[in-house]
Parts: sequence; C-alpha cells; structure tokens
Amino acid sequence: MPTLKTYDLFLSHMWRKNDNSEYYRLEKLLKEANNFYWRNYSVPEHDPLRTKTDKELEEALDRQIKPVNCFIIVAGMYVSHRKWIQKELDIAKSYGKPIVGVIPWGQEHTPIEVQNAAKGMVGWNTDSIVTAVRKWSL
Repeated sequence: MPTLKTYDLFLSHMWRKNDNSEYYRLEKLLKEANNFYWRNYSVPEHDPLRTKTDKELEEALDRQIKPVNCFIIVAGMYVSHRKWIQKELDIAKSYGKPIVGVIPWGQEHTPIEVQNAAKGMVGWNTDSIVTAVRKWSL
C-alpha cells in the first residue's frame, strides 16, 4: 500500500471556549477518520496566539495559513465572527489555498461569503469532509 499524504490543515475557529464546540467536533471527526493523516495549523483557545494588536493577530494568522494545503471553515461560525473569519478567508484566498465550507447539522442557509470563497460546500460528515480535502488540497 502506498504511503498516504499528510495534509496540513487550518480549521477556522475562535479563541473563546463557548465559540469552539464546532471546531472541536470537526477536529475529532478528522482525527478519527480512517486512513487520513493531517497536521493542525490552527491555534485554539488552549494555545492562543499571544498578540497585542489586530495587526499582530492578522500577521500571526497569515503565518498559520500560508503553509497549509487546505483551509476548512464551519459555515455557521461566519455570522457570529464575521470580522476575523473574513480576514482568515482573505488570507487563504491571497495564497490560493482551497477553502472547504462545512455545513453544520440542521443549518439550512449558509453565508454567501463562505459559499463564494469555498471551492466546495460539504455536509457535516467525515467522509464528505475528508473527500473534499483530498480532492481540493494543494
């Protein structure tokens, strides 16, 4: 059997615990996926970026997103955290990173900004997410 690729991924997230439940569910899905290897370039609240200004945060996000093969965003987070998630999307687009939008369970509408930025939108399903990452990653 050939060696499987290890994907470098950035999972969009927030740094406050009450905002990250979808992030941790997505991370768990990816960790439990069969024959799927990946490295997490995200920095969740248990290891937050130490920045003082918005410019420093944007520069830190740039350093995290620049090396990844794919950027994944849970579409439901965009509305609540538009400013920073839009910055993350803009950084990913500036480097030509493929963006995969994940539609949370039960969500009927997804933000048009996420739909327009994403290479594809997939359901909240391990196989769909992994297939999208494999298909569109650099």
